[in-house]
Amino acid sequence: MENGIKESQVGLSKNGAHTVRPATMVSEKGHKNDNEILNSLMSGALAGAVAKTSVAPLDRTKIIFQVSSNRFSAKEAYRLIYRTYLNEGFLSLWRGNSATMVRVIPYAAIQFCAHEQYKKLLGGYYGFQGAALTPIPRLLAGSLAGTTATMFTYPLDLVRARMAVTPKEMYSNIIHVFMRMSKEEGLKSLYRGFNPTILGVIPYAGISFFTYETLKKLHSEHSGRTQPYPLERLLFGACAGLLGQSASYPLDVVRRRMQTAGITGHTYSSILGTMREVVAEEGVIRGLYKGLSMNWVKGPVAVGISFTTFDLTQILLKKLQRVSAIQR
Repeated sequence: MENGIKESQVGLSKNGAHTVRPATMVSEKGHKNDNEILNSLMSGALAGAVAKTSVAPLDRTKIIFQVSSNRFSAKEAYRLIYRTYLNEGFLSLWRGNSATMVRVIPYAAIQFCAHEQYKKLLGGYYGFQGAALTPIPRLLAGSLAGTTATMFTYPLDLVRARMAVTPKEMYSNIIHVFMRMSKEEGLKSLYRGFNPTILGVIPYAGISFFTYETLKKLHSEHSGRTQPYPLERLLFGACAGLLGQSASYPLDVVRRRMQTAGITGHTYSSILGTMREVVAEEGVIRGLYKGLSMNWVKGPVAVGISFTTFDLTQILLKKLQRVSAIQR
């Protein structure tokens, strides 16, 4: 009201006496939910940026092997990294990371935020509101979160893959990639490899979130502590990344082949067709699982950092908001 007096609502207490509830209390729930969404978006964005930057050189090396017919080995991966460093400089190991940041910041923000919202939604639907979800809804929440984030950010993932496997003379920046691909290969090319990506992200995100949430739940039940230590979070995240990426890795190879088909001279047009061609040329293990051993190093580190950064940032933001509320 304009006279400075806050409007109130009248209700009944348990003993039947009238109580007065300020209107501000009615909107507290909505305000709290808005804060939770904003916190999830900010924490997710930071988590994705820190994790991907930490493993960018390994990620770039993995992509180069995935899209070529060269045989992968740890020795060859090291040689590639060393040659890149000698020929193009130290920072060239992070080539394409700017495109990765443009993709991963909104991707991680949407994925983590969506996961929190899907947990609430499924918790209400299955009657677990405020409690830990059972295994199936827990797995479903992760898969839905990954699918939602991928649908919104896919073209940025394709651009990042192109920049990672091409010399800097071919594409000068992210916008140049979009413009050149649209002109030379058509707008459809921006979604080349989308189907294997979605098929891969369903088990990857589902298993990753499921494993991490399950390990935290088991830890809480056995240790009596509601919050794991940071190193324990890193370990839980590493296990989640290892299982999630191993389950979906062949589809990751397929999507990279399809994403970079325009510059490698191949005409990969379908998931099964790409798989058949890769297997025919390189075999099952050397083709569809090329670079997996590097992913077993890179993946757990990245996922562990990502989950840990998200959780710790969430805790910090909630503490800051409580302090701010007390000071008011």
